[in-house]
Amino acid sequence: MRANVFDYQLAAERFLPAFAYGYLEGGAEQSVTMRRNRRAFEETLFAPRVGVDVSVLDTTTRVADRPLAWPAIVGPTGLNGLFRHRAEESLARQAHAAGLPFALSTASTSLIESVREASNGDLWLQLYVQRDRRIAEDMMRRARACDFSTLLLTVDTAVSGQRDHYRRTGFTLPIRWTPRMIWDVASHPRWCGAVGLHGIPKLVNLARSAGLSGDLAEQAAAMSREMDMSLSWGDLAWVRRHWPGRIFVKGVQRVADAQLAVAHGADGIVLSNHGGRQLDGVPSPLEMLQETVAALPSHVDVIVDGGIRRGSDIVKAVALGARAVLLGRAPLYGLAAEGETGCADVLALLRQELHTCLRLLGCPRVAALDPTYLAAVPHLPTGVSGGIA
Repeated sequence: MRANVFDYQLAAERFLPAFAYGYLEGGAEQSVTMRRNRRAFEETLFAPRVGVDVSVLDTTTRVADRPLAWPAIVGPTGLNGLFRHRAEESLARQAHAAGLPFALSTASTSLIESVREASNGDLWLQLYVQRDRRIAEDMMRRARACDFSTLLLTVDTAVSGQRDHYRRTGFTLPIRWTPRMIWDVASHPRWCGAVGLHGIPKLVNLARSAGLSGDLAEQAAAMSREMDMSLSWGDLAWVRRHWPGRIFVKGVQRVADAQLAVAHGADGIVLSNHGGRQLDGVPSPLEMLQETVAALPSHVDVIVDGGIRRGSDIVKAVALGARAVLLGRAPLYGLAAEGETGCADVLALLRQELHTCLRLLGCPRVAALDPTYLAAVPHLPTGVSGGIA
């Protein structure tokens, strides 16, 4: 048992070969955005109230008209099979055990159908749109057949960000077995036993919907070079024809774009810079949160991600108007360090920290959080967030 998410991060770094940890932890270019995501939470300060009865807490909320035990979703992350075998099944089971939804990535290493077999919880699908849209259509069809409730349409990945750490660690798909890579793997025997013996994980969801072979090079090419760069707001109507459930647009980074997403039929927004992995040098989602929420109708759910490592970070995001947060790297640290048990412990730690923070803040109900519980909030200079359309 470890004290916090940061301890699990260190344990994950020890367990994983450098190329796998670099994939998990690395940001784009100089990682300016990734550091800013974390700093925004650190610079947001509380204004606690005292003399409040906090003996009973209510952390429940609703997102996409679905109940959550506390305001978080285990978010979509790709290539999780690098960290543990059958990673997505573990994440889905533990999300459900914690009373949370689990969002499965298009770039998952487990099938939609396998994840549904592993969990009867609330499952969401994160969707990348390839140039051949029949792939996305088939993925939506398969997810509907497995009773996935909500779609996260990701719009910030027309191309992959410049990730310098790939060059430093030699990470490619498929992996090129250079002497450096062989030494990297051989020097992590625990990973070899738990993960490496099962073979390099493959993008099986993409392969099934695209009708691809089991060749990882072909799968990686489909993911990285065939994204639909023509995707635009009008295409939400096409998505709606294939997805009758709730649709969130993920990757919004301007207030005006949040309004356009809603105008074109989105049910909700995920303020996200892809964990700092795409365009370096953009604001943190937390900095944009208040202005975005104020610009949208009250029925529109706004979710935020990027840099959440503490239960108190969740409280800060909700106080600024988020309905919930997406947890990306944090559960993966636990998964890599200790398998499914580590994932469960990370979620338990975050929930306990959330409870402690609410009691010390003098706010027994998550639904009552608002900016009056904050003493200092990071703000962008006027106009940086794109203004209001």
